Amino acid sequence: MNMFEMQYENFIEKNGPLAQRMRPKSLSDFVGQDHIIGEGKILSRAIAADKLSSAIFYGPPGTGKTTLARIIAENTHNNFTTLSAVTAGIKDIKGKIKNAVDELSIYNKRTILFIDEIHRFNKAQQDALLPYVENGTVILIGATTENPYFEVNSALISRSLIFEFKKISDEDIKKVVTRALKDTDRGYGAKNIEIDEDALNHIVENSNGDIRKALNALELGVETTKETNNKIKIDLNTAVECIQKKKLNYDKNGDNHYDTISAFIKSMRGTDPDAAVFWLAKMIKSGEDPKFIARRIIICASEDVGNADPRALEVAVNAFKAVEIVGFPEGRIILAQAAIYVACAPKSNASYLAIEKAMDAVEKNSLKVPIYLMDGSYKGAEKLGRGVGYKYPHDYDKFYVKQNYLPETLKDANFYKPKESGYEGRIKKFLKYLKN
Repeated sequence: MNMFEMQYENFIEKNGPLAQRMRPKSLSDFVGQDHIIGEGKILSRAIAADKLSSAIFYGPPGTGKTTLARIIAENTHNNFTTLSAVTAGIKDIKGKIKNAVDELSIYNKRTILFIDEIHRFNKAQQDALLPYVENGTVILIGATTENPYFEVNSALISRSLIFEFKKISDEDIKKVVTRALKDTDRGYGAKNIEIDEDALNHIVENSNGDIRKALNALELGVETTKETNNKIKIDLNTAVECIQKKKLNYDKNGDNHYDTISAFIKSMRGTDPDAAVFWLAKMIKSGEDPKFIARRIIICASEDVGNADPRALEVAVNAFKAVEIVGFPEGRIILAQAAIYVACAPKSNASYLAIEKAMDAVEKNSLKVPIYLMDGSYKGAEKLGRGVGYKYPHDYDKFYVKQNYLPETLKDANFYKPKESGYEGRIKKFLKYLKN
């Protein structure tokens, strides 16, 4: 980092937004991402040893990607420089590369190049980096909110470690906001500020795992609230205005959480797409884990739709995978599509009832496999009678032959009773056709 960049950084650190001022300067102050920088993890070891290789930091906004890059800058003996893919072009990249070559040839120092929003670089811009990443002149750290496997050239991906940053927990965000209120050097510790507990919780819960968003809301509240009796008091109404989300009655660990997911599932089961998408919107607005929602849609697709529309399960599973790939906010559209499909699909719980009855039967009956269904493929099996007498369905008309496939005590059991709904109605007719 050159002298002018350092001067700029120092100015921002003292006079910039609260989120900028409160950026941690060391790994010990860094909050979250224990799965990649916890004690003994490869990234923390590489930073401590100043032996970092090229890496891509991937995850939602406000989860610490840029902050961690700055911590690396503070802890490296290499040259550290930055580019923003939003404003930089090929000329800027070539300038950084030239400086990196000079640093290596004159001072024997490699350059760590941090590129924010690297997914915004086109193929030509990314290709311009490749030879210098490959020969070690540049150690690339790219930050992106998009899945790098879709947005970053495969050649760069193959030469980089991929670290996925996850949403910060409410507990950790509360810790950061509290630290900002107490810090006398960079935060508001020198001011007399009182924040109601419900106001603090509202900011934390509605930051959606984004530290920057939480600190921006706190800063807006402090800077726009008039002092009364030499005190700045932030109440729930102020917090609602600052985070720009109304207070929802939704506790992720409480009754309302379970009541809402129950209403969501019952709306899909009840073929009401409007109600289903409404409860979905409430959960999304309340910061519910999208994977939790997607799993509930998958369960409903099997339990309540079943073979009446087998595609419902495909849609639900693909929605889960798509949300993982795309993330939020666009993931809300995928969840809505899946929920509406499941809600509008014909319904049958015959598969659910079948497995419940079968599970109960397993508890109460013999589990012995009829001898003609046993494995008869190994040497000596025929002498033991195993597999003898088995009727091979493909040798018969309709590719079906009547024989008992259940234990003898259950030979007349009927667990699966297909209904007339949707595709399952065709299954019912087909089974009837075979047995007549």
